[in-house]
Amino acid sequence: MKRTFVILFFLSVTFSSAIAQQVFIPNGKITFEKKINVQRSLADFDIPDEAKERMQKYNVSSWDLYFNQSTSLYKPKKKETENTGMMFMFSSEATNELYADYGKSKRLMKKNYFGEDYLLHDTIPVLDWKIMHDVRTIAGYECRKAIGKINDTVYVVAFYTDEILLKGGPEGFSGLPGMILGLAIPRYNTTWFATKVDAFISSDAEITEPKAKKTDTEKEMKKIIEIFGRYGGDKKQKPEDIRKQLYGFLL
Repeated sequence: MKRTFVILFFLSVTFSSAIAQQVFIPNGKITFEKKINVQRSLADFDIPDEAKERMQKYNVSSWDLYFNQSTSLYKPKKKETENTGMMFMFSSEATNELYADYGKSKRLMKKNYFGEDYLLHDTIPVLDWKIMHDVRTIAGYECRKAIGKINDTVYVVAFYTDEILLKGGPEGFSGLPGMILGLAIPRYNTTWFATKVDAFISSDAEITEPKAKKTDTEKEMKKIIEIFGRYGGDKKQKPEDIRKQLYGFLL
């Protein structure tokens, strides 16, 4: 009986110590590296192979995600390389930002179209995730793999950590039991991976709603949709599909 009590006491102390060692992060800043395989993305365009080979293979940019327990702001780092190539002719990421309020389930996106910044109002999309058993370490955090789907047919692979309390992630992806530190969309030849996590720093001064001169009024959106339909490459694309694309996940 005495031996059993000693074993139970030892297990209890060990379990309590393990819990005490696990620290949950309520606020901070995460730096992400976004990488687009430009050559693969332009595979369907009518561009000579010699020209494709001369292009840079990857477009790489760095983004910061400031977060607390209920809100976040995702924006590009300053002095980043501008996007190049035909696929980027309709938008520039240089001034894009995404603000999310998870308590109110709303988001604000500042996106640049045709040289103008627009402010788009939207609700936070809900994804149906399937959590897998695979794990990998990203920026020093053990992350579990999950698979989701956007736009009905596009698969998304994510890796999240439950050590960061906010259930958010890059480009507005969210809905997992913790912060997404790694993301890949094979269809779009694009990946996002955290390179650094600055934990416990106060980000409230940075987490502010973005502003833009133009907003998503029906008049402005009708104009953008018309230009996209005319020059976007797919003349048969329906206006509602273009609108869905404008309010999509990718900045």
